[in-house]
Amino acid sequence: MTLPVMPQGITAKWLTSKLKEVGFLTNGAVGSVSREPVGDGTGMMSNLSRLSVTYVGDSESLPKSFVVKYPSDNSTNREIAMSFHLYEREVRYFAELDKRTSAYSPRAYLTELSGDNFIILMDDLRDYQVGDQALGADLEQTERAVDELAKLHATFWDNRAGLEWVPGIAQSYHADNMANLISVGWPVMCEIFHDFIPPEVAGRGRDIVDSIRVLQAGMMAGPVTLLHGDFRMENLLFGTRSDHQQIAMIDWQGPIIGKGVVDVALFLGQSTRTEIRRAHEQKLIQRYVDGLQAVGVSTYSADRAWQDYQEAILYNWVYVGVVAGTLDVNNDKAFTWMSQMVARQSAASIDLDVFGRS
Repeated sequence: MTLPVMPQGITAKWLTSKLKEVGFLTNGAVGSVSREPVGDGTGMMSNLSRLSVTYVGDSESLPKSFVVKYPSDNSTNREIAMSFHLYEREVRYFAELDKRTSAYSPRAYLTELSGDNFIILMDDLRDYQVGDQALGADLEQTERAVDELAKLHATFWDNRAGLEWVPGIAQSYHADNMANLISVGWPVMCEIFHDFIPPEVAGRGRDIVDSIRVLQAGMMAGPVTLLHGDFRMENLLFGTRSDHQQIAMIDWQGPIIGKGVVDVALFLGQSTRTEIRRAHEQKLIQRYVDGLQAVGVSTYSADRAWQDYQEAILYNWVYVGVVAGTLDVNNDKAFTWMSQMVARQSAASIDLDVFGRS
């Protein structure tokens, strides 16, 4: 069924029909719906709104507010999203994979995709603290993030059953798109963010572009698992009360198959404050390995993880170059978090001397 234009198509009548269709409403109905934007400038490929809802009759104890996600109204970003199947990937994650892992994400009440239009209606976790990538993660936030990644990765560790539709870092449409876009994005990133990327890093663009296929293959050399794919502060909600989860992962548009430390390196290298990463980096990698072992992954050593982590820091320049060099940034908040992403990734790369690997 064709979805209405978002978000104005989310009327009380339409929402009543859809909630009844998926079994969340029986005798009651949605009486009214009002909306307000959420997270302006933090998401690039989609928009978010908060829905305030009233009910008529039996509401089945449904929430009085939801967060709803739908396509970006930015044509450039929407086109990129479609080329990477981002809307399909997020809808399918919530519909098929979320229930398989103890890693926590908001409950989804409605997931639907129609062409380049989609909707995900989920719990409103407004009482959680939204991660701030411009400020960066402190040690406690970083430890929570690493712990949650261990739970996610352990669930799918070297087990791709039911993941046939998830692209790999290498040899997939995702890999081809990243290879094509990094050559375009790198010089643009260096121009836009020249104040945040040292010359010795900016000059490595040709090495990265020429090595892209080798870097991709390295991140698929095994053991592999399901990655979040965009694991950064703006996509995390931190519990603030005793009845909250420690952390909630949002924005599942980029699930991908690869080495688990790709997610870890993305967070430590781009979201964790540089001074925190420098002081605790190896202990955090050990914490990740310990977390895997606590839930049954016993074959992955800290030495192997550290080696993989350094290689993943290098690989993740592909992510930075594509995000910071091809997306349409016309928002101060988006520019601010991207600039810190570039600056932290540069610092991590220099600290670990990763460019000798390219």
